[in-house]
Amino acid sequence: MKQSDHVKAALRSLVLFGTLAWMLFSVTGCQSFRAGSGYNMESKYSLKKRKSYISCIPEGSSSPLTIRLPLKVKEQSLEQLVSSIDNYLGTSYRSGGTTPDGFDCSGFVQYLYKQNFGMLLPRTSGELALLGSMVLKQHLQPGDLVFFSSDGSRIDHVGIFIGENRFAHAATGGVMVNQLLERYYTFHYACASHLITTE
Repeated sequence: MKQSDHVKAALRSLVLFGTLAWMLFSVTGCQSFRAGSGYNMESKYSLKKRKSYISCIPEGSSSPLTIRLPLKVKEQSLEQLVSSIDNYLGTSYRSGGTTPDGFDCSGFVQYLYKQNFGMLLPRTSGELALLGSMVLKQHLQPGDLVFFSSDGSRIDHVGIFIGENRFAHAATGGVMVNQLLERYYTFHYACASHLITTE
């Protein structure tokens, strides 16, 4: 066998391995972190280190209370969260932004969860990814948070799942709704978490 044939065979094997690894990651999401894959977010986002409590300001109160996750909310409050997203579509992106004057991804989530549920969420997407219970991609419910990693080493983007494979988020182009099935988001999808449940 010629040396060029050896090179071609090696390249084919490498492409096949890369394709299989990508398929495994995109299907299993965070589950690959716990399956001994060696993925470097495995220990950071393990179930043992997840946070199961959050501070909330109950309606009619000014003092925060510590409440166990998932937070029980009224169906009407969840519907209001999803419908309120329309009011912010097109809002400009602003690094560090936490108001309708401009949002970054975690600022957008933090703002909407506080407005609709009185929840006082942490500030970064990495911190948000440690809250609540993990949920499989196929079991996502409206209001769940979906997380992405652009480089595979850390969580660096978050959005709010709104149903029918769609999620709302503050991207560099502003607040928008995208499909989880879009190639970019499928490839960079990391995991999802469940912070609220309806009463």
